[in-house]
Amino acid sequence: MPKLVVVTGASTGMGAATARELARQGFHVLAGVRRDRDADAIRAVGIEPVILDITDSGQVAALAARVADDPRPLHALVNNAGIQVNGPVEALPMAQWRWVFEVNLFGHIALTQALLPALLRGGGRVINISSVGGKVAMATYGAYAGAKFALEAVSDSLRREVGPLGVRVVVVEPGGVRTEIATRGIATANDLAAQMTPEQDERYGNLVQATNTLMATGTASGVTADAAARVIAKAVTTRKPRTRYTIGRDAALITRLVRVLPDRVLDGITAANLRRHYPKKVAPAHIG
Repeated sequence: MPKLVVVTGASTGMGAATARELARQGFHVLAGVRRDRDADAIRAVGIEPVILDITDSGQVAALAARVADDPRPLHALVNNAGIQVNGPVEALPMAQWRWVFEVNLFGHIALTQALLPALLRGGGRVINISSVGGKVAMATYGAYAGAKFALEAVSDSLRREVGPLGVRVVVVEPGGVRTEIATRGIATANDLAAQMTPEQDERYGNLVQATNTLMATGTASGVTADAAARVIAKAVTTRKPRTRYTIGRDAALITRLVRVLPDRVLDGITAANLRRHYPKKVAPAHIG
């Protein structure tokens, strides 16, 4: 009898790839998607799509009931769903701050609470998909990194609470991964930048453009979603998993640097890296 695994955010990218990889390894995957057309796209042998918005308490409760009614044990919850919203701290509307935390933090906590009874019964595990942004916060990443930093802290607390009860908690920290989240994030950043006041645009307009270019570059050079899924699957299946896994050489390097370098040195490194992506100034045309 195959064990159950719940994977949220399984419509595209790492979530879809993880669902397919775990199904290939013999699990029955409950793949959380938000639309019927996404359910049709992911449905396959070993993959059962479920309509799931992790910010919707009714849908979270329905999934918990579905798991409770299944005779198969719940082996893992993979909290992968997420959004990317970037903007300067001063200019990002408070509604956006709250929405980022609702999706990238509170939704994961709500689903974890709902499924912990099943995980405790089966000696399962929680896999929280964080980010290299959960270790270092780049300019304009305040909301996104803030939620990921918080997810790392919640994961540490949860691990110390439920580890003695037989449930393992693992954090996965991807760097650049070639998925659609960066493209959507850039579009959202541009939409939000268009709403800045003229004074804010003068202060941060070039910074937003540079950050978007850096994000696009890092994504294009990142690992594939399938490669990322293999790391997540390792966290799900390894008998004694580590408390943290990184995905990609960039994430492995950055997480090491953060542990040893002073803040000012990190500020200088991130500023120099970003400076290369600032829009080039166009010299005024010579007349005469």
